[in-house]
Amino acid sequence: MAAPQILTKFHAGTGTWQYIVADASSSQAIIIDSVLDFDPSSRKVSSTNADELLTLVHDHGLQVVAILETHAHADHLTAARYLQQKLSQTQPRPAIGIGKRITQVQRTFAKKYGVDEGELEDVFDRLWDDDEEFAVGDLVARVLYLPGHTPDHVGYMIGSNVFTGDSIFNPDVGSARADFPGGSATDLYKSTQLLLSLPGHYRLYTGHDYPPSERETGSESGEKWKAYSTVEEQNRENKHLKKGTVEADFIKWRAERDAGLGEPKLLHQALQFNIRAGRLPLGTTGGDRLVHLPLRVDDELRDLMDG
Repeated sequence: MAAPQILTKFHAGTGTWQYIVADASSSQAIIIDSVLDFDPSSRKVSSTNADELLTLVHDHGLQVVAILETHAHADHLTAARYLQQKLSQTQPRPAIGIGKRITQVQRTFAKKYGVDEGELEDVFDRLWDDDEEFAVGDLVARVLYLPGHTPDHVGYMIGSNVFTGDSIFNPDVGSARADFPGGSATDLYKSTQLLLSLPGHYRLYTGHDYPPSERETGSESGEKWKAYSTVEEQNRENKHLKKGTVEADFIKWRAERDAGLGEPKLLHQALQFNIRAGRLPLGTTGGDRLVHLPLRVDDELRDLMDG
């Protein structure tokens, strides 16, 4: 199988790596983990980043056959629906795909945020089975089930490249939190071991990068943002998961670390948007599109105000 053409785009506002993976012989391509811009202070959704992805697609003469998610992100809004609609104006409609356990995540957060489950029906075109394969031109992509960060998490393997989402970060960043509903540090450890058992030259393309300050100043190239590392590098250098890391030690450390983390700043907006595959919430009678933000009220105050 020929090597894929991989175009990368970093979204600095959310620290997200986005990928366009193409088959050179047919010009068919997929987009992985796209981002729609959102300003929480103005509550404005905009498409600057997504339009730049479309420019890359256009400039390389690509036909996008699928827009893929590794999981229901809690830190950015997906551009999947927007991209699908825009691309459909000039080429066949690409499918939006995600791992099949998204239905579990949809049920969890529909209940939490009061989303009518009717809004979630058939918003994803493809729900991938574990180890399912699909074609991108002459390329073959395989779906890897990588739970831990979230219960629905998958990665996509194409040749010797794996698009890992948040299942593993660059070696000097380490690992993602595992305290979201259905998350599990035990599962996360097992998922990373699956990735780290791959041949050493395989490239692991991460979903996020939060580079420590010493990376830019300490590297000869001055490179700040890194899209991938090799399995060999991860086994040798990952600050949380390098070779020899004991499972019980990782699970204990991850639990302690997660207990002290604040929630992602776009958590509530992102989840309500992303379980809809990037569709807007239904409009109110006044024409507004609303997302719900839970209040935090201590017990004494709640009892007084509810009484």
